[in-house]
Amino acid sequence: MEKGPFSVEWLAQSSRGGAQPTAAARRPRSPPGGTGSRESRADLGDPGHDPEAGGGAVPGRPRTKFSAAQLQELERSFREQRYIGASEKRRLAAVLNLSQSQIKTWFQNRRMKFKRQTQDAR
Repeated sequence: MEKGPFSVEWLAQSSRGGAQPTAAARRPRSPPGGTGSRESRADLGDPGHDPEAGGGAVPGRPRTKFSAAQLQELERSFREQRYIGASEKRRLAAVLNLSQSQIKTWFQNRRMKFKRQTQDAR
């Protein structure tokens, strides 16, 4: 068994103070494809983003405010089919000027809302 970082032996030694992590293991990692800093995302000027709003503890994309027309189309599509396919996701993203991940997330959240509503009705 290898004695690399995070192996059982390495963790046992490090808890006793025997082994020091390598420089690479101590270095903070940034996510691939970006700087990963909260400030850089907040400075991008995303529409509907208020950096002073606070609230969420999880850094990431700011909350999207959907327009009434976008919500109407999303709800219509949800009534037809609760699970969205790849082609419909692409179509909605193009028509509504949203990203495919925003469409996917909206459908996930809407299914959970639907589940809560049906459970509350019982």
